[in-house]
Amino acid sequence: MATVSLTAGIRANLLSLNETSTVLGQTQARIGSGKKVGSAIDDPTAFFTAQALSNRAGDLTSRLDGIGKGIQTVKAASAGVTGITSLLKQAKGIAQDARALPTSGGTSTADRAAAVTKYNAVLNEIDSMAKDSGYDGVNLLDSATLDVQFAEKAGSSVLTLTGFDASSAGTVVTAADATDWSANATIDTAVSALETSIANLQTQSKTLSANLASMTTRQTFTKSMVDTLTTGSDNLTNADLNTESANLLALNTQNSLGVNALSLASQASQSVLKLLG
Repeated sequence: MATVSLTAGIRANLLSLNETSTVLGQTQARIGSGKKVGSAIDDPTAFFTAQALSNRAGDLTSRLDGIGKGIQTVKAASAGVTGITSLLKQAKGIAQDARALPTSGGTSTADRAAAVTKYNAVLNEIDSMAKDSGYDGVNLLDSATLDVQFAEKAGSSVLTLTGFDASSAGTVVTAADATDWSANATIDTAVSALETSIANLQTQSKTLSANLASMTTRQTFTKSMVDTLTTGSDNLTNADLNTESANLLALNTQNSLGVNALSLASQASQSVLKLLG
């Protein structure tokens, strides 16, 4: 087999062109993918570190859905507490108006009976509002509970939202249906129960507000952590497109110059051969 001999100039130019072509291909791949580290082969340390950061960011992102549900669940319960408190005050007004009526004579008996009907209607509305204060199947005003996970590892950081019975027959709202308000003492008992119920709801409202504040703070923190982790991962693997574009322009120029240099080296070799011939 015949051996092709290359001059030192041609050989040097070919090696330079091969190196430039290799780097040019890498640069084009970085621009195309936007990644300077696309696999463990490129940079094992950067690749696996970025992967770990991305995985943690993904785990925390999944927790944001649960935190968001917890926030909305508490907001729904808080709205229910506000509405029920308003209804309790309305029921208290009805009871106080009834107590101001004469205990006997004229239409007092009928008026007090009408007040009982209005009062019981308000209590029924309280029961309906308590049942309607849930979010996505969780109703804290119907004694439901909800565990809100914060950390990426299950069980390592949990806030348990504990509900309560906000119906008129529950332990927080203790206003029983009225039957006979002919005696002022009976009305006084009802008013006292209403006042106790309002105070109980205020206490529960403070607990809901504290839980809401905790979850909102944690939501903000988690979003910040996800951004930090994602940015850290991107910094390890993403290519600087401005730099890579400048490199591409320089490499294309260098490649053109290399081709010209190879052509000149070849022409010089041919000139020498002509002289020898």
